[in-house]
Amino acid sequence: MILDLDGTLIDTIPDLAAALNRLLAVRGMADLTLAETASMVGDGVARLVERAFAFRGCQAGADDIAAYAADYAAHATEASRPFPGVADTLRRLVADHWRLAVCTNKPEAPARALLHAFGLDELICAVGGGDSFPTRKPDPRHMLATIAAAGGSPDRAVAVGDHANDVAAATGAGLPCIFAAWGYGTPAMAAGAAATAAAFTEIPALARALLPALAPPALALPPDGSAPGTP
Repeated sequence: MILDLDGTLIDTIPDLAAALNRLLAVRGMADLTLAETASMVGDGVARLVERAFAFRGCQAGADDIAAYAADYAAHATEASRPFPGVADTLRRLVADHWRLAVCTNKPEAPARALLHAFGLDELICAVGGGDSFPTRKPDPRHMLATIAAAGGSPDRAVAVGDHANDVAAATGAGLPCIFAAWGYGTPAMAAGAAATAAAFTEIPALARALLPALAPPALALPPDGSAPGTP
């Protein structure tokens, strides 16, 4: 199973907004609200900073983007929290022999820091960050590379995400996508998704319905007890 991070597994807006507002303050601009920041998330660090500056009628430069990236990385886990039911549901998925991977446009280092901070890293087989491969979502090659890193196969995978980029990348990669309605994306971004979940706890049942051929015992662990076989 391929999982988005921001807005799907973890509510990262408080720390994203705080870092943006520290940068904007230094540059003499007014703060952004949490809702304003959420509307700008989904295309990586550079686009987030560019959109924030454009919202204030300014243009961001490379130094602004670098300053934001460094500041956010140092504070990425202060106020962010997993969405309700995420940890228990991920454990349930692993117990059901799903192999889990994260595919995010966030840089890999802060993505891994967030997963580690909340004890989720031990449940994740691979992390495909925005700087892990030559491409990023919505390019399907980002998702395909993440699946490969997890030792999975696209024809045995399902994606979960809250943004149009997740749906587009999954569709292009040939995966069904479950749209995360609790996240930052608008309802219109669910267009093209195979299903919509109102809460993370709904994911196991929806994923099983989308990939019924993978029901046990087909998902049994290999004899050596190595990692489960469904991404």
